[in-house]
Amino acid sequence: MHLNSLILLSFLIGVARTQSGVTTPISEACGPSVVCVNHYANVLPYHFHRNISTGYVASTFGDTVANGTALNDIKSADFVVYDRERGLEILGPNPTYEYMFQVSYAVHEAPVYVKSLNKLWLSQLAPPPGYLPQLVVDLNKEPPTLSEYLSDPPVYAPNGGTFHNGKIIWGASGGNRSIGGGEQRVGLRILDPETNKSTSLVNNYFGYYFNTIDDVAVHPKTGDIWFTDPDYSWFNNLTDTAPQLPCASYRYNQTSGAVFVIDDTMGQPNGIAFNPEGTIVYISDTGSVSAPIDPASGHHSSSYTATTRRGVYAFDVTEDGTRAINRRPVYMPAGYIPDGLKVAANGYIVAATGSGVDVLDPHGQLLVTIQANYTVQNFAWTGPELKTLWMMGSGGISKVEWELAGQDLK
Repeated sequence: MHLNSLILLSFLIGVARTQSGVTTPISEACGPSVVCVNHYANVLPYHFHRNISTGYVASTFGDTVANGTALNDIKSADFVVYDRERGLEILGPNPTYEYMFQVSYAVHEAPVYVKSLNKLWLSQLAPPPGYLPQLVVDLNKEPPTLSEYLSDPPVYAPNGGTFHNGKIIWGASGGNRSIGGGEQRVGLRILDPETNKSTSLVNNYFGYYFNTIDDVAVHPKTGDIWFTDPDYSWFNNLTDTAPQLPCASYRYNQTSGAVFVIDDTMGQPNGIAFNPEGTIVYISDTGSVSAPIDPASGHHSSSYTATTRRGVYAFDVTEDGTRAINRRPVYMPAGYIPDGLKVAANGYIVAATGSGVDVLDPHGQLLVTIQANYTVQNFAWTGPELKTLWMMGSGGISKVEWELAGQDLK
C-alpha cells in the first residue's frame, strides 16, 4: 500500500477511536467556593467510575474519576451549580457555607424555627435508646449557641417537625414503657415554645401503634396534619414493639380527630412537604434503606441498597384538601436517599440527599447542590427573610446564607 494511503488509514482509525461529544470542560469555578458543572457533564471521558454509596458514606458526583482524573474541584466546592442561570440566582452574589457545631453521630432531625423567639429547635435521636433532651440553637446570640432542651412532659425522639399556629408540631418516633418516668408511644405531639408544655394529639390507629412518624406537614388551607409512617424506629431501636401497620402516609384532622390513609404505595415513606398553594404534596420514598422485620428475632439494623427505590414523588391534592392523587416520580438522587424534604417560597423543592442538600425545580431538574462534610438528615430556614438555611445530621450542624427563601409558616 502506498505510504500516503497508510498515513490516511492510520489517521482515520485514530479519528474513529476518539471519543466524541465529551463535555469540555466538565466544570469550572463560577464564584467563591462555587463550581458550575457544564451541561450536567452528560458525556464523560472513558473510562469513568463512581463508588456506590453505603449506609455510612454517601458518594457525591465529585467522587467520580473520569479517564483517570478525579473531579476534585467539584468534590471540594461548597456549592455545585448544574443550571447556571437559576442556580446562581438561588445562591446570590455572596453565598456562604459555615460549619457551626460539632454534634454526635446520632441522627439529628425535626428542625423547627420559631420566628417570635428567634430560636431553632431540633432533635437528637439516640444513642443511647431512651435519651430524651432535644437541642435548641439560640439565634439571638452572636455567635449562636447550642444547648439541650427538655419539654414538660418530655417528647421522646421527635423525627419530624413543623410550625403552625404558634406551636411546634413534632412527630414523636419513639415508643417505650419507661421513658421519662412513664410510657410513651409513637404519635403527634404539640409543643408550646412559650410555656414549654407538650400535649399528645394522636398516638394510635384504631388501637395499633404507629411505626415511626418520620415527618409532618400542615396543609396551608385546611390545617390538617399530614405525616409519613415508615419502619425506621424499629430498625434504629427507638421502639420496643415491632411494626404493626404497613408503611403509609396519613392525614390527621384536628377537629374530628380522624386519621385517614392518603397513600400506602411506598416502601419507606419519609419526607413530606406542600407547595405554597397546597395544591401539590411531595413525599419521598427511602425504601433503599430498609431491613427485614422479624419480631421474633428482635431489631435489625437497616442497610442501604443502591438499586432499590429512592425518590421524590409528587401528588396532586384534591380541591377540598383531603386526598393525594396522580402520583408521579419527580426526582431520584444519585448519591443517597432523599431524607428531609421541604418546599421553598418560590416552589423549588429542597431535599437532604446524603452529604448535602439538593435544590430542584418543580419538574425535578437539579439546580444546585450544597455539599457538607457529614450526612445531612434535615434542614430549616431561619432569619427575618427566611434566607438562612440551617442543615443538621450525623456529626454536624451548619449554616448557609443564600437568596432562596423558605415558606413563612403561620
